[in-house]
Amino acid sequence: MMSNDFIYVYVNVSRVTTTATPTVLIGQDELTARIAALAQEIRSDLPSGQLHFICVLKGAFLFLGDLIRATEGPVSIDFMACSSYGAATSSSGEVRLTKDLDASIEGRDVIIVEDIVDTGLTLHYLQEILQARGPRTLRTACLLSKPSRRKIDVKVDYIGFTIEDKFVVGYGLDYAEQYRNVPYIGIL
Repeated sequence: MMSNDFIYVYVNVSRVTTTATPTVLIGQDELTARIAALAQEIRSDLPSGQLHFICVLKGAFLFLGDLIRATEGPVSIDFMACSSYGAATSSSGEVRLTKDLDASIEGRDVIIVEDIVDTGLTLHYLQEILQARGPRTLRTACLLSKPSRRKIDVKVDYIGFTIEDKFVVGYGLDYAEQYRNVPYIGIL
């Protein structure tokens, strides 16, 4: 082989099984307590009527489940899916909607439920398209916030935890579809 020859190797990371155990960043008890406090804060701000939670799939599904169980009063849910990561460990910066809502949000009290706000690009995109659909109120709850990674100023009404710029998994968050079932937030 000559020095100008290259060998390209393509690895489909979605098929790579990882066995590394994440280091605990936020434990189960801390998650439970903080989510209960967020639920009380949300209901305090919106004390009457039905709250409509929109879960951003896939990462926020466990957070949504625990958040609505801890929320007093009537709630309803819907789901959206966006992609800005793929199988990478950092946001691509390009957001695309892969699943839209099943029902109208016009005139409703809506809370976007997001797993992690990193660059802010995905959340900004969602807030813009949902606000255009005429909800009575539109708020955002995120489990994790990484303000040091923000590329755009985005409003987050309810923040579970502010964390440093580490790649985290567990409690619904994944790396190449692995680790979603880890019962805590961990660092790889």
